[in-house]
Amino acid sequence: MKLLQPFRALDARQRRVFLACFLGWSLDAFDFFLLTYCLDSVGATFHLSLKIVAESLFWTLAMRPAGALFFGWLAERYGRRLTLMINIACFSLFELASAFAPSWPVFLVSRALFGVAMGGEWGVGAALTLETLPVEVRGFFSGLLQEGYVTGNLIAAAVAGLFGLFVAHLHPQGFAASWRMLFVIGALPSLLVFYVRSSVEESPAWEAGRQTRAARQLKPRKPMIAFVRDGLALVVRYGRSFLFLTVLMFSFNSLSHGTQDLYATFLKHDDGLSVPTVSAVAMIGMIGAVLGGLICGTLSERFGRRRTIAVAALLAIPMIPLWAWSHTVVMLAVGGFLIQFMVQGAWGIVPVHLNELAPPAVRAVFPGVAYQLGNLLASRNGVFQAGIAAHFYSGRLAPVMSWTVLVVALLVALVTSLGPEAKGADLSNV
Repeated sequence: MKLLQPFRALDARQRRVFLACFLGWSLDAFDFFLLTYCLDSVGATFHLSLKIVAESLFWTLAMRPAGALFFGWLAERYGRRLTLMINIACFSLFELASAFAPSWPVFLVSRALFGVAMGGEWGVGAALTLETLPVEVRGFFSGLLQEGYVTGNLIAAAVAGLFGLFVAHLHPQGFAASWRMLFVIGALPSLLVFYVRSSVEESPAWEAGRQTRAARQLKPRKPMIAFVRDGLALVVRYGRSFLFLTVLMFSFNSLSHGTQDLYATFLKHDDGLSVPTVSAVAMIGMIGAVLGGLICGTLSERFGRRRTIAVAALLAIPMIPLWAWSHTVVMLAVGGFLIQFMVQGAWGIVPVHLNELAPPAVRAVFPGVAYQLGNLLASRNGVFQAGIAAHFYSGRLAPVMSWTVLVVALLVALVTSLGPEAKGADLSNV
């Protein structure tokens, strides 16, 4: 019953806003993670190695800062709600384009464009959510919102597993020959636009800002080139804060992508598991991730953002042997549950922590761009892991993934502890 208490603090309008933003982030992540469950199948279709196919993950992640900047500008100028609808339509469109890519270069371009759309969703959705919800439940809903990312992974695992079982009876090559249909399914999130259009209201903070500007008879919002110029001026003004958030997000993204992007491939190649079994193990891990985000997000209201993040990240390290070196499906699932509980427990605090540290005038841009620049710095993680595994470990991913968690978890704890905290900051103005 205590878990339901934060929901009781919301009115109907706030619940609809949160649901839309949560689903937007979940379905965005769902579209991204579908690729991680069929990397080897894509490689077989285009006759490419895993290392080369992993470049599609890199380009998706590398283009996300451009999306954060572009859609952040739209959100500051035209509102969070309209921008969210445009964003959802875009990432669904480029997901569908991936399904019909006739060649590897076209597929790569489709994934890069998908990355632009993916990069915009987090900043816009987080701003709309946190500007709408009451301050006293901000930590809980920050954790729940961020776990939309792993919910998307959970849905992707379920869809890939069920799809693998289905096509195994229809085609001799099964999953490897039918992966394009996964990306067709991935275009269905576009239907969410109709819900946002009919049921979601604009951010009260953005509306108040627009009314204030109108009352003062200020000039219309500036074009994008002026927005970028002013944004760069703000980066210079808040340079230390922006640099800190970018480094923090580099460490966070290295931790999450280091444990997730090649995990399905690791289970298939290192442990010889079938697609449905891989799906089941991954789903158990994502359940742990959702619980970790909720619990740690809530605990951050009591113990502070920095302390909760650092403790969760450090507790991921003892889980490495179970997660990467177990020899049974049950123990692999237990390890996946525990490590994702800790990794995503730390991640669950990120939306509220970044928005509390961001300058009010650019709250839809500042956290999102810092997040996605950090993501850009970590974007070759999957390529590096695949390359190191092929060169030093005969293709085995377990040693590389283990070292990744050890190093990066320590980095997350260190960087977080050295940075500022603004728990409870006022997010009602822009």
